[in-house]
Amino acid sequence: MCGFDVSQTPSTVIRAKARTIGFDTVGFAQPALPERIRTDLANFLAEGRHGDMGWMTAERRTDPCRLWPGARTVIILGLSYAPAVDPLTPLRDPSHGTISVHARKRDYHHVMQSRLQALGRWISTTFNAEARIFVDTAPLMEKPLAQMAGLGWQGRHTNLVSRRFGSWLFLGEIFTSLALPPDKQHPVQCGTCSRCQDSCPTGALTRRAASGSEQIDARRCLSYLTIEHKGSIPATLRPFLGNRIYGCDSCLAVCPWNKFATPTTVTDLQWRSDDYHTLDLAALATLDSSMFDDYFHDSALHRIGRNRLIRNVLIAIGNSGVSTMVPVTLTRLHDSSPLVRGAAVWALSRLLRPEQFTMLRTRYLPKERDTTVQMEWIQSEMEV
Repeated sequence: MCGFDVSQTPSTVIRAKARTIGFDTVGFAQPALPERIRTDLANFLAEGRHGDMGWMTAERRTDPCRLWPGARTVIILGLSYAPAVDPLTPLRDPSHGTISVHARKRDYHHVMQSRLQALGRWISTTFNAEARIFVDTAPLMEKPLAQMAGLGWQGRHTNLVSRRFGSWLFLGEIFTSLALPPDKQHPVQCGTCSRCQDSCPTGALTRRAASGSEQIDARRCLSYLTIEHKGSIPATLRPFLGNRIYGCDSCLAVCPWNKFATPTTVTDLQWRSDDYHTLDLAALATLDSSMFDDYFHDSALHRIGRNRLIRNVLIAIGNSGVSTMVPVTLTRLHDSSPLVRGAAVWALSRLLRPEQFTMLRTRYLPKERDTTVQMEWIQSEMEV
């Protein structure tokens, strides 16, 4: 271990190196999850609360060793993305979209991956050990592992909470063949606080009385609906989006532990006030696929694709009450995507007077061939 005091343990040396690479917190855990975690996930899936996230399979996610049988230790790395300003402030401007803090700059997968790769290579070279990295894309229940490794605990919003970094931690993992002593599991420290649950616009966060564990119904979660959900967002939930076009920070932003978090100093994760003009809803609604790729090529927003983003933008326009956005919304009635056309129909039903909307329906419905868009016209007509 050239450059290090040979009396130091491998764990101590790895922690120090991880911090020099840029990670804010490090912990070690065994590659195994308690039975309670397995049971909770099985119930979550059996009740259909995962929505259309079919990739959430209990068999692989509850056994980290399935990812790599040679793993002896999981190293959990945390990187703070704490914002410098109140992340809920943009919700007050209906003409602009609001995106979750985690997506406001460069795609965090890239930021984390470069650091994980550097640490993984160093571990392999320094200790002559195997190391494999994972960042959010693998079937891995990283939040329970992070709690086992002492980084924090799963709060009532089901996300990780840290005493030092609040609810603002990106997580990444390195599986290694090194057998390292696990850290002490972090106790839950939410007490009687339920601010996150109370702040959820749709009531997606609840507590299971039988087990006392926190649970989420993704089908009602605005982050799931705007990011993971591929189809039309249920009409009854659309008003709750407000001007959210990617994710939702309502439950994270109200966590009292955030007061201990200092804003991130990682440039790739910092949000500047002059970036805000890029979220003008009227401008976003005009993006075609090529423009979308140019605009968001290095952003987390890119992974949902142009059509889902424009769907979200049009719902935000419908919620805005800003009649000057009617012309740009009308252009989306000619969009090649049924998902976009359907959202445009709903937005116009919210912005136009009933007689104006009826005239549009008479003009466009007979020409529409997609059944989901046809139903948007019919149902929206009934609600105006």
